[in-house]
Amino acid sequence: MSEHEYKFEVVMTCSGCSGAVERVLSKLQGVDSYDVSLESQSVVVRGSAPFDTVLEKIKKTGKEVKSSQVVR
Repeated sequence: MSEHEYKFEVVMTCSGCSGAVERVLSKLQGVDSYDVSLESQSVVVRGSAPFDTVLEKIKKTGKEVKSSQVVR
């Protein structure tokens, strides 16, 4: 599978919020790596997982996704 990179702007107010996002991404098949930044309110995901699948997993944490894009 090809390597994708997705960027999301996610509303996270504390380390518990960013931790919840990290937990779902760590369990998601097809995710090779991710960077969750509470400071910049951003999540960057790399791997072969489909964009919609990653987006839905992040939304299921209850966090608001303000914007999302496919980088490559």
